[in-house]
Amino acid sequence: MVQIAEFLAAYPPFDSLDESEIARIAASSRLEHHESGSQIMDGFSRPVEELAVVVAGQVELWNSPDHKPDGPDEILGPGGVFGYSAMLTGSSIGPLAVAAGPVQVCRVPNHAVRAVFSSLAGAEFLARKLTVAQRTDSLSINDYGTVDELIRTAPVVGSGSMTVREAASVITEHRSGYIVIPCDDGRFGVLTDRDIRARVVATGADLRTPVHEVMTFPAITAVTNAPASDVLVNILEHDLTCVPVVDPGGKLRGVVLPGDFVNAPAGISVALREQITRADSIDTLQDRGKRMRYLVADLLRRGRPSFEVTAVLSVVTDAVVRRALEIVLGGHPELDPAALTWLSLGSNARREPVLSSDVDSAVSFAESVNDPESIAAYRAAFAEVGEVLRGCGLSIDSNGASAEMPLFSRTHSQWQEAAQQWLVSPLDNKGMILASLLLDGRPIWGDPGVTAVSEVFGNVRSHPGTMRLLLAESLSYRAKLRSMRDVLSRRGGTFDIKSHALIPVINIARWAALSVQSPELGTRARLGAAAGSPMLTEDNANTLIEVFEVLQKIRLTYQVAQLDRGERATDVLTMSRLSPLDRSLVGQAVREVSAVQRRMENMSHYLSVREFVDPPA
Repeated sequence: MVQIAEFLAAYPPFDSLDESEIARIAASSRLEHHESGSQIMDGFSRPVEELAVVVAGQVELWNSPDHKPDGPDEILGPGGVFGYSAMLTGSSIGPLAVAAGPVQVCRVPNHAVRAVFSSLAGAEFLARKLTVAQRTDSLSINDYGTVDELIRTAPVVGSGSMTVREAASVITEHRSGYIVIPCDDGRFGVLTDRDIRARVVATGADLRTPVHEVMTFPAITAVTNAPASDVLVNILEHDLTCVPVVDPGGKLRGVVLPGDFVNAPAGISVALREQITRADSIDTLQDRGKRMRYLVADLLRRGRPSFEVTAVLSVVTDAVVRRALEIVLGGHPELDPAALTWLSLGSNARREPVLSSDVDSAVSFAESVNDPESIAAYRAAFAEVGEVLRGCGLSIDSNGASAEMPLFSRTHSQWQEAAQQWLVSPLDNKGMILASLLLDGRPIWGDPGVTAVSEVFGNVRSHPGTMRLLLAESLSYRAKLRSMRDVLSRRGGTFDIKSHALIPVINIARWAALSVQSPELGTRARLGAAAGSPMLTEDNANTLIEVFEVLQKIRLTYQVAQLDRGERATDVLTMSRLSPLDRSLVGQAVREVSAVQRRMENMSHYLSVREFVDPPA
């Protein structure tokens, strides 16, 4: 019963209830297990007297009695609630619920839960659910792909000269929680309820203070047609309560709030991330961290693009790492959490992790952390963090890039010195390998500024010899369907999709971004930034972006199927398990990447380095 109570408390409409109410509901509930394909509920032919909550797995719902054969109306993952409409009305209005794989559900009887829907939280829950369209293939709230599709109302706009009191009055009148302030330079400021409480009320400031003195400026904005998942990443990464949406000309079109993502496909990560940040113990954190695999499976089954799935997984992974750091460092009062910057490396830093990805990391210490004893104590704590993350279901390579290792935990000046050496002599001390890894670094704890390695390598174009070596190293990972090891081991029926297809694209993108001095981290964004450069034509860049997306989707889908079978997620695909279409797509993708590699290699032989990083005017 305690486990049921803890689970229900994490999801609406139960998350607003106090502990005694949750305990009462849990005591009346029961857990059920269903095999794949089995019917869980048929609210069209039988009375529904119990509400159902998905605890594990996926449930397909049909909300109309004709049970259209082209697929369900909804797919629910953990925390999804169904049967409430028929239960509350006593009418046979559905749904039909079928297990999409092994499923565990919690049944809550009518008498135990009816009062919940009389509360404000219950009413809000029903209001949100009633806005969801019946078909997932219609233009419904479940199909948001771009940020402008999330805009629900006209923006609330004010001026920088108005007082905080006046702004608060406008916010209250519109019940908006925010006000957007257009500024003379074309940018925008934002003032929210939270800002007023923190910056005015809490500090005792005068309510006659002009808004421009306390608003957030410049506000982070989003452009119409930007992927909704990108905006969600910004909201979660920067803890935003309001994002103004502008058209390509800079005109304000609306705003997006965190609540707008609750029912959007990527929005299920909002609830999970919030649960993770509130985890009060390692056990709770690990229990919630293990739900990430179900998040990935749910997004894939909703047909979301792979870049959205990996971006959302990255956001949640960051939250797990931060909470693990908070809990572990909280148990070591002798260590100063403010004296370090934690860097996410590799695929998670690029926001491209999959279920097999290692969580690579590095740490940059403040210069005050300079004695061996203190550094050893920090590294021991980082090893504890690694164990916590393993318990969350994340993969930590003890022999790879990890903050607990001396090679990946240094002071800021030591990182600068090492990066300078790698820049001048990239072949010494694993310089190219370490530089490539650290160039993908993204701070997720501590100083959010540019990393020491990026600072130094921002000048890499003035070292043509190093640029040529980095290019040669990037192209050395050839795209191919079979390696010599495969031939010698007679392992002809498998394909390493990471080593033989994706790493070549990632390496090209990293080098290309360096060549045009782009600060982008993501592979797709790097390719886009370098499109049209001498070494990477626009057509080649677009081809690689498309190839990368196709390969990532195949990789993710394969890994979800592996976990469903109880196997460990891996990057080595058994080709016979792929559909004929996917096998064909893999083969075509490898040929496309290989063709781009050959072109770049040929270009490098007859262009000087200056020409392919500084094209003639």
